[in-house]
Amino acid sequence: MTRKLDVYLNNDSVGTLEQNRSGQMLFTYGSDWLNDARAIAVSASLPLRSEPFLQRECRHFFSGLLPEGPTRITLAKNLGISAGNDFSMLERIGGDCAGALTFLPHGKLLSDFRGKYRKLTDQELAEALKRLPVQPLLAGEKGLRLSLAGAQNKIAVFFDDYGQIALPLNNAPSNYILKPAADEYPEIVSNECFCLNLANLVGINAAKCKLGHAGDIEYLLIERYDRKEMDGSKFPIRQHQEDFCQALGISPEMKYQSDGGPGLKDCFDLIRNVSNRPGIDLLALLDLVIFNVVIGNHDAHGKNFSILYSQHGGDQSVRLASAYDILSTVYYPYLTTRMSMKVGKADESESIRIKNIDQLAKQIGMNAGAVRKRFVEIAEAAKTKLPVLRDEFPKINDLVSLIDKRADRIIHIARGGSVGRI
Repeated sequence: MTRKLDVYLNNDSVGTLEQNRSGQMLFTYGSDWLNDARAIAVSASLPLRSEPFLQRECRHFFSGLLPEGPTRITLAKNLGISAGNDFSMLERIGGDCAGALTFLPHGKLLSDFRGKYRKLTDQELAEALKRLPVQPLLAGEKGLRLSLAGAQNKIAVFFDDYGQIALPLNNAPSNYILKPAADEYPEIVSNECFCLNLANLVGINAAKCKLGHAGDIEYLLIERYDRKEMDGSKFPIRQHQEDFCQALGISPEMKYQSDGGPGLKDCFDLIRNVSNRPGIDLLALLDLVIFNVVIGNHDAHGKNFSILYSQHGGDQSVRLASAYDILSTVYYPYLTTRMSMKVGKADESESIRIKNIDQLAKQIGMNAGAVRKRFVEIAEAAKTKLPVLRDEFPKINDLVSLIDKRADRIIHIARGGSVGRI
């Protein structure tokens, strides 16, 4: 039996996702959408066309909307579905995803679902966060259909003007992502909040965030860049986005360069091909790459960079999305020292030398002298702004010192100096 889901982009029906009797997925754009003057593709890797996309052509995009790793396995067990069945998972939790897509049972209309928000008391929030390891995304609760990619415990929520946190029900859009502390990574919420704040101070467009507590659980609350608040509207507006793996046609299982995933050349080439302001976005991407080196973020893989699609009147804007999932992984000595994407031929940030910076410049089509100079400028900016944040994050002063030393080393290398390992 063929199963179908209707795929909506905000309020527009754009196509159908099917699973045939063999278990294979197919995605087909609707004829009405193809004939609509406003029609856009749901992915740079799935251009508008009337012919269906086979599973080998579309799985990378749709699976990229879903949780990964142990989180996905636990979620599947709770829902009584196969962990490898992307279609079934989207059917169960595809109400509010990254970007602007919503998946509905075939034949159902958005108007059939009256979105609403259920406010949580501090105690209710604390209890919900405690359940996340065994009930990822709180999936299975009545009216809750939320999907977030990645393997970390988190939940999509609605955060109102009064500081109240609520759960979005019946496909209502969330506007924040909430990540609780994790025992296996001490001070991880402070780490990520610090790094996101530092990025913004340095001049990088990064997601806004704040720390909070529910009972004795510390959490990080991150504003979604793929949501837009509208005056007078009860609900925020979803803005479409996709990560670099989705846009490049790469499955989430291959997000690391060492697994065959994208390298920095692929990322810069993508921005050149899709951005309608490539000059600005290429420099912004370079700054983000350098910043990740400075803070020691070795987990900056292809799913941690995204493209944002937004509408301005009748014009479509395609640009590099705000930076997100930024933290210092070198703060945890038991994590890998290998970077997710090489800088030139260097696969560890501690082994980067000026020749690797020059190799990177050649790979991404930029002037070597200009790239060297930008390494210095970003590292110097980070050093200058570190004292601004030090008092706000007293629990991770050792991280502040670590980044300060790394910045010194990068400055020295980019100016032609030779140093040992950090």
